[in-house]
Amino acid sequence: MHIGKKIKTVVKSQGRSVSWLAAQIPCDRSNIYNIYKRDTIDVKLLMRLSVILGYNFLDDLSREMESDKSVLK
Repeated sequence: MHIGKKIKTVVKSQGRSVSWLAAQIPCDRSNIYNIYKRDTIDVKLLMRLSVILGYNFLDDLSREMESDKSVLK
């Protein structure tokens, strides 16, 4: 899973803007665009985004990890 794309999808699905998310963190809008480009992300930032957006990104990552483990068996 490309975490940045997933975050962008969740933000859009909630009808939120880049400016709104930047104000919640708080940071510059350019930082949000950089987050959207990331394939990986700091766990603390991901937890913060999960709380702000009310979406558990860690759950998605956990499911992906379990799926990857079953492929390796």
